Amino acid sequence: MDIILYEPEIPPNTGNVARLCAALGLKLNLIEPLGFKIDDKHLKRAGLDYWPHVDLAVWSDWKSFKNNWLGGKLLGTSARGGELYSSVNFSSDMGLVFGPETRGLPESVKKDLDGLLRVPIRQVVRSINLATCVGLVTGEAVRQTGLWPE
Repeated sequence: MDIILYEPEIPPNTGNVARLCAALGLKLNLIEPLGFKIDDKHLKRAGLDYWPHVDLAVWSDWKSFKNNWLGGKLLGTSARGGELYSSVNFSSDMGLVFGPETRGLPESVKKDLDGLLRVPIRQVVRSINLATCVGLVTGEAVRQTGLWPE
């Protein structure tokens, strides 16, 4: 299972997702442009000393990633639409795509996906934190597929 962050903007969020990927043994794909440099101190601090354990790929753009994707379905997230994430049947070859913090996934990326997932939230907030969203969706996907590390 791969985690794909499309044009992430906030270094600590990406660092936290990288730490989650290291903990679970999942590949992290970052789609440029990034809102930070890979050596950003905030990114490194959030990922702590786990960076050597992150299976990381950085792609120049969505097209480059999509043209090289060899896995199964690609499922994206949306704050306002899609199927409830906990009702989806995940498989270990899927890619989970998360959009940038300030604008979410653009329509051009959504049309390339096999489906959209939503995390239910109360209408008093626009969205939840990217790292939190990745944690919720990935936790359910890993639970369903049995990909928990030994």
